[in-house]
Amino acid sequence: MVSPLRVLHVVVNMNRGGAETLIMNLYRNIDRSKVQFDFLTCKQGIFDSEIVAMGGKVHRIPYLTDVGHLNYKRMLEEFFKTNNQYKIVHSHMDKMSGLVLRAAKKENIPVRIAHSHNTRSEGALPSRTYKWYTGRYINNNATHLFGCSIMASKWLFGKRANEAFILKNGIDTFQFQYSSTRREKIRKELNINKDTLVLGHVGRFSSQKNHFFLLEVFANLIKNIPNTVLILVGDGSLKQKIIERIKKLNLDDKVKVLGVREDISLLLQSFDLFVFPSIHEGLPVTLVEAQGAGLPCVISDSITKEVDMEIGLVHSLPINDCSIWVKKITQIANNNYSRGISDKSFVLRGYDIKKTAVQTQLSYLTLGEKAI
Repeated sequence: MVSPLRVLHVVVNMNRGGAETLIMNLYRNIDRSKVQFDFLTCKQGIFDSEIVAMGGKVHRIPYLTDVGHLNYKRMLEEFFKTNNQYKIVHSHMDKMSGLVLRAAKKENIPVRIAHSHNTRSEGALPSRTYKWYTGRYINNNATHLFGCSIMASKWLFGKRANEAFILKNGIDTFQFQYSSTRREKIRKELNINKDTLVLGHVGRFSSQKNHFFLLEVFANLIKNIPNTVLILVGDGSLKQKIIERIKKLNLDDKVKVLGVREDISLLLQSFDLFVFPSIHEGLPVTLVEAQGAGLPCVISDSITKEVDMEIGLVHSLPINDCSIWVKKITQIANNNYSRGISDKSFVLRGYDIKKTAVQTQLSYLTLGEKAI
């Protein structure tokens, strides 16, 4: 029996971020007798046990912020020296992929993929400067370039952006289709009345996601529509500060902070509207999922228009005036709309995960054969 081609994905951890969700969606839908995924991570993640159950390996080294630049670089080099059996390394670390792929090249890993999932680096100036420095190594050490969108490719790859393969953040459309039965079930679990307007957000508690702006919008919205709840799904470094802001705005009984969840497709059924005021994004898979669930989406106009499935659900607004958001949300809330949508737009635009998985599997196998 021929062993499957093992592809090494490099991420910080396998929690439910956009990149990680895409990887898991692909992993669940590829033919694992032909292609297997292994992972190089730095921290534990909620998907680790599922990965192992599907036959994948989870390697771990300490992260840069825990051990410093020189030690992190050394540990990457030691890892690839010990694990140079991989033919394909697929790095999802944005600018930090420069260090990963340089270490892989040093050990003659033949296929080295840099994958862009964003349009800007996170962190304060020293952190962004460091990432700029590591990002300079990408173009000299990556053999192939992938991006979730054209904007994301331009940001990470610069002059080489036109070489990038756009791997779309596909979803299982059947899993996200609206169901009134599932809606009633999850609302009961969350103790939410059937007549309550529910706004939802899924994303890390980080400055990029702009939660403080969202809370300002919500605080003004409930003056118009008192019977409204905001659900925040996720975790991150700003979680405690966001909880403090919720208390300061006297929104404790109006905002539900649910943490990291694995039942996003179910939670989306309970929402009436999806709000996403990010300062920057690559192409957020959560917005594709929200449209798959038939949810109107009020989003930041800094997010690429590539995310719009053109089924009349996406409303892009500037994030410099919360009153515009309140007005738009109120307008949507006062209109009746059907949650039932066709999956044809997702299939035609390449956002059906089954087709994406077949395409990605073929790419890996072709690259693997050339690397022999």
